[in-house]
Amino acid sequence: MKSRVYLDHAATTPAWPEAIAAMAEAAGMPGNPASVHHQGQRAHGVLERARTVLAGWTGRAADRIIFTSGGTEALSIAIAGCGLRLVAGATEHAAVLSWGAEMLLPVDGDGLIDFAALDDALREGPALVAVQHANNETGVIQPIADIAAMVRAAGSLLLVDAVQSAGKLPLPDADYVAISAHKTGGPMGAGALIVAPSAPLAGRVGAQERGFRAGTPNLPGLAGWAAAIDAQLAAPPDWAAVTVRRDALAARLVAAGAVLHGARAPRLPNILSLGLPGVAATTQLMALDLAGFAVSAGAACSSGKVGPSHVLAAQGLGPAAAEAIRVSLSPATTEAELTAFADAWEAMAARMRPKAAA
Repeated sequence: MKSRVYLDHAATTPAWPEAIAAMAEAAGMPGNPASVHHQGQRAHGVLERARTVLAGWTGRAADRIIFTSGGTEALSIAIAGCGLRLVAGATEHAAVLSWGAEMLLPVDGDGLIDFAALDDALREGPALVAVQHANNETGVIQPIADIAAMVRAAGSLLLVDAVQSAGKLPLPDADYVAISAHKTGGPMGAGALIVAPSAPLAGRVGAQERGFRAGTPNLPGLAGWAAAIDAQLAAPPDWAAVTVRRDALAARLVAAGAVLHGARAPRLPNILSLGLPGVAATTQLMALDLAGFAVSAGAACSSGKVGPSHVLAAQGLGPAAAEAIRVSLSPATTEAELTAFADAWEAMAARMRPKAAA
C-alpha cells in the first residue's frame, strides 16, 4: 500500500486530537442536556460551555448562536425563517441553491458578484440576499462589507455562508452567518447559525435551541468543536505560511500547463481550483487517487457524484467547468507532500495531454 496524501481539507479537515478526546469524554456522559437531574444538568453545562467558547471565537453573543447539525441546516433555518424572497449568488453552495432563489446574481470570470445585478434585485423590494464569504470550490472571497452596505441600505437582509472562511478570516457582519465544525478542526455533524439581534427568525419546529430545531443536540460533536476552538485559540494556525505553500504549488503547476481559476480575485489561503484543458475532472481524480493523492472536483456534498462545476459554469468558463479539480491544504500540509503532488500532477498531465489532443 503506497502512502496517501490528503489534500481535500475544504471537504472536511481531520478533527484535532483535542476534539477527539473531548468527544470521547462527552460520549461517556449519561445525561441528556434537556433533563433536570444532575446528569442532565452536567450535560447541559457542556452544551452551554461550547456555546460560550464559540461566542468568544466568533465575537458574537452566546444567545445569538443556534447549534445545528452543520452548515446546510444553518442555512436552511435562516432561509425558511426570515420571511423574505431569496436572492442568491449564482456560485452559492447547493444548500442555498436548492431553495430556488427568485433571482441568481451573475458573477464575473473570477466569481465576484455583479453589483449592478445586486442593485437591480434590491430595487424589487425586501429580500434575503445569500452570498458566500468565500467559495467552497475556488476559495474566491466576496467583498462582503460592500455587499452588506448595499443590502442594508435597501432594507433587506444578508445571509453569509462562512463555512469555508471561518477560522481563516474574521466573520463578516451580517444578519445571519452559517458555520460548520468539520471545516474548523471539529467533527462532522455539528454547526451553528449566528443571528444578529435585529434579524427576524420564525418557523420554530421543536423544543431544542430555543425552539428553532428538533432533536437531541449532538453533545459529543459540540464538545469536540469547542475543544478544537480552544486549541486553535491557544496556538493559532499559521494561514500565512499556508498561503506561501499554496502559491508555490500554483506557480509550479501553472508553469506546467494548469489553469488556475479565480486567480485575479482575493482567495482563501488553502484552496486551489486547477484545470487541465481537455481532460475530464473524473479522469484526473482517478489518476491522482491511484497515485496516492486525495483531491476533489468541486464540492463534496453530492454522494460521490462528479459533474461539471456550476461555479465555474457561472463564471462563463464553458468546457473548463468539467475539467477542474480542487486541491485544498491545511496548516499541517507539508512542502514535501505538495512537491510529491506536483510531481504526480505533472506526470499525469504528460500522459493525458496527447490523448486529449487526439
